[in-house]
Amino acid sequence: MSLHMNWRLASRLSVVTLAILVVILVTVLQRNAAAPHVSTSTTSNSSGLQGTNLDNRLAPNFQLTDQMGKSVSLAQFKGKPVVLSFLYTHCPDVCPLTAERLHTTMLKLGKQAQDVGILAVSTDPKRDTADEALKFSRAHNMQDYWHFLIGKEQTLSPIWSQYSIDAQQQQQIVNHTMVLYVIDKQGRERVLLGSDFTPDQMTKDLQILLQE
Repeated sequence: MSLHMNWRLASRLSVVTLAILVVILVTVLQRNAAAPHVSTSTTSNSSGLQGTNLDNRLAPNFQLTDQMGKSVSLAQFKGKPVVLSFLYTHCPDVCPLTAERLHTTMLKLGKQAQDVGILAVSTDPKRDTADEALKFSRAHNMQDYWHFLIGKEQTLSPIWSQYSIDAQQQQQIVNHTMVLYVIDKQGRERVLLGSDFTPDQMTKDLQILLQE
């Protein structure tokens, strides 16, 4: 009798557990369906820009030092489209790939490349010295195309916050938000691209902004 009751109890518990799992699964699927999906392959607005559409707010200004020891501010690029990224020189994977894709983008733009600003803000203030930034830039043929911007943590941290960048040092790796802001000639944030962007997508976006 006890064995029979235990079996019936176990059976009922199994049914209840299954029902709970179904409810959880449905809830998760509904949340995923409602959550915004970041895609760099779809046209985000009527202008034809590809990426996640932003609110056209003015991009927060900042001033840092680049790989050549030159003082550089975002505001000085008014009148030019700007690509703003956040990288570090000792990155083993995504950052070098991003630099290579940006280099390919510059080659695709040809003479128009001189009318575009490319900024890379460090996410590793302890190791990203001017020498390291220059070495990284040369390794990816970007020394003549971008400004790799460095500074102390107390200087960089507020900039990360303004652009919703999370940067956390974990031993030799810096886990950081990997996105690129595409900013128009008026200094407005237009679209956001992920680390999976292609040079063709970036080239098209910049060409559109150059014509505005």
